[in-house]
Amino acid sequence: MASLLCPTPSTLRHNPRSACFFSSKLASRTNLCIFTNRCKSKPTRCNAFLGNVQEDLLETTLHLDQFPVFRYGFLQFQRFTGELPEMQKWGFLVFAGLTWIYLTSRPGILLGAIDTYLLAPLQLGFDILTGKRNLKPSDFVVGRKLGEGSFGIVYSGAIVPKNVAAETKVQTVQKRGRKNVTELDKRVKEKVILKKVKVGIQGAEECGDFEVWFNYRLSRAAPETCAEFLGSFIADQTNSQFTKGGKWLVWKFEGDQDLADYMKNRNFPLNLESVMFGRVLQGVDSVERDALIIKQIMRQIITSLKKLHDTGIVHRDVKPANLVVTKRGKIKLIDFGAATDLRIGKNYVPNRGLLDPDYCPPELYVLPEETPSPPPEPIAALLSPILWQLNSPDLFDMYSAGIVLLQMAIPNLRSTAGLKNFNLEIKTVGYDLNKWREYTRFRPDLTILDLDSGRGWDLATKLVSERGFLRRGRISAAAALTHPYFLLGGDQAAAVLSKLSFTRK
Repeated sequence: MASLLCPTPSTLRHNPRSACFFSSKLASRTNLCIFTNRCKSKPTRCNAFLGNVQEDLLETTLHLDQFPVFRYGFLQFQRFTGELPEMQKWGFLVFAGLTWIYLTSRPGILLGAIDTYLLAPLQLGFDILTGKRNLKPSDFVVGRKLGEGSFGIVYSGAIVPKNVAAETKVQTVQKRGRKNVTELDKRVKEKVILKKVKVGIQGAEECGDFEVWFNYRLSRAAPETCAEFLGSFIADQTNSQFTKGGKWLVWKFEGDQDLADYMKNRNFPLNLESVMFGRVLQGVDSVERDALIIKQIMRQIITSLKKLHDTGIVHRDVKPANLVVTKRGKIKLIDFGAATDLRIGKNYVPNRGLLDPDYCPPELYVLPEETPSPPPEPIAALLSPILWQLNSPDLFDMYSAGIVLLQMAIPNLRSTAGLKNFNLEIKTVGYDLNKWREYTRFRPDLTILDLDSGRGWDLATKLVSERGFLRRGRISAAAALTHPYFLLGGDQAAAVLSKLSFTRK
């Protein structure tokens, strides 16, 4: 027993460090006992000491002195829990932590509430003051037709300057080998994109209203994912360009060609090289150049989808025709008429699917058909994290992104017929790309996907697949961005190096 209390001389000779350890340990125990006894005898002085410790914790450890709001909150928490037993304090902390995790987990109840009750009203007030919510047909001139969908027609256009006469805003010219083409007056310089919502088509008006809502929502939550939305208006009279009662949506002009337009060119993806990188990549093999361009496009698509999904929105119509390419080489999502905000159940009907069948995943619906109709928005928002954890609805878009990757990398799939044949074959083999590769009779060129030990092919197999157990099995946008296909970063390096050492096209 004595040896336990005091080191013997022989112990000190063999292990002198033990003496130091023992003495320091004994001293600390002695000081602790003295401090405890003093606290018992003089509680007021002890409390003052603890108060100093708390101040030091605030100022030196947590640095809350730099953040008055957090400092105030911390002090209020101490005041509120000061007289509670220790177990109740810990229980309160655990409950507060779990509540915070729940409110901030996808799709973001807390951020959604801030957006709905603070940012949206602020945006509305600002837009009213600046006139963005008071657009009129006379503010715009409609140019040539760019495309047409089920519920709307898209045109180029421009904002009309005050000094331009109405009769000179638009002119129709005859071009060799083409029909009459509408051109804008040269004095009309601030271009826009206009979309006319079709009249008399069932669901078109509702779809237009949803698209307006989603564009405003994303202009606050993720503005870099979509074209800048300027607003909407309803035509108040019928003339050569507008029909009374027709609804129009307006975006800032960022490009009038989408990815589908570029893919129609036999020179794809090289026709996007200077757009994506600003220069022509010299000294790089042609196949590797193609691969770098496609990788840069896919990186931007999946990054935008991740930001979209983080807000609780699923696009439900991801395809090349809905991916506009800006003049600065940015890929932006357009056409949110089919989108759904599963944080509050906006534009969600359990048994309705709105995706193009050529890009539709095997599950057909963003949520299981047995999912009930959404409750009132506050209740839906409160339950939304559970819905996301059980169903992972964001994986719906990821299948479509995988099809886009295959189309860009495999020339056979860029035609309508080729894509339809692929969909028939992939369904036959149970949506297993590896089996399709052995089964298909079309001899697809997989050179681009097989580069770098087949990293591109591996990513494609993880996107174009069936949902597995608990509706998992297909990777999310966040997981896709950490895939080795993107981690190599060759496309990013090319974008930087091209500015330094490559010649302009």
